[in-house]
Amino acid sequence: MVSLDTPPQAPPPERRPGRPRAVLRGFGEGLITLGLVVLLFVFYEVQVTSWFSARQQADATQRLRDRWREVSPEDRAPEPIPGRGFARLYVPALDSGFPFTVLEGTDQDTLAAGPGHYTGTALPGERGNFALAGHRSGRMAPFGDLDRLGSCDAMVVETATEWYVYRVLPLRGEAADWAPEAAPERCAGAAPIGGPYREVFGRNIVEPQRREVIHPVPGVSRGTVPEQWRSRLITLTTCHPRYSAEKRMIVHGVLTKRYPKVADRPDLRPPELGG
Repeated sequence: MVSLDTPPQAPPPERRPGRPRAVLRGFGEGLITLGLVVLLFVFYEVQVTSWFSARQQADATQRLRDRWREVSPEDRAPEPIPGRGFARLYVPALDSGFPFTVLEGTDQDTLAAGPGHYTGTALPGERGNFALAGHRSGRMAPFGDLDRLGSCDAMVVETATEWYVYRVLPLRGEAADWAPEAAPERCAGAAPIGGPYREVFGRNIVEPQRREVIHPVPGVSRGTVPEQWRSRLITLTTCHPRYSAEKRMIVHGVLTKRYPKVADRPDLRPPELGG
């Protein structure tokens, strides 16, 4: 039994953590901080930029509608203005925010507002290659789901005076055995083209420097094929894989139908859109 008069013993000295343990603790805290920074960056890139882009896209769409009100279906579609919307893109097989207003140009500011048209490539419905670029992540990611498109899926382009229906060309593994007579009705006109287009498939993954995919005849030097022999194509380009700019995903389609707009029926839409 210890007497109450016994003086208390001093507590043992506090043990200080060893240096390796302190280093590991600091390293762990650093990883946690880095993880939070990465999460905030991803949130900004995916969500915040999309909020800003949605507002820019809405402004571009409203300006386009105001401009179209001044154009009669009998008129010629107005020429694109850099940085401004001039067409609308619908992809019925995708429900991720479509339709989108297409703007003229592919600079960073323009693409922040929506898909952009490569200046100098064909316009909707023209012979050659109507080529577009769009983000696959962040900034609304208008082309985020291009990998879901399959052969014959529709890509509809609306201008001030007409509707143009393009269809995705057969994919690489389908082209060799493609039988037009056995293909679904919606594939009419979307068979492999052949000739200088024999290497043009519905979807490809290429290196970023392969800009010949937007040539009038994709993969063929400009001027090699006379204009009167060119098909009427659409090409969509985006980054691949998602969240990376390592490569590019390319989707090619061919024009299969066109519908003129009707002055007294502005609400009339192509049957491909359920109109």
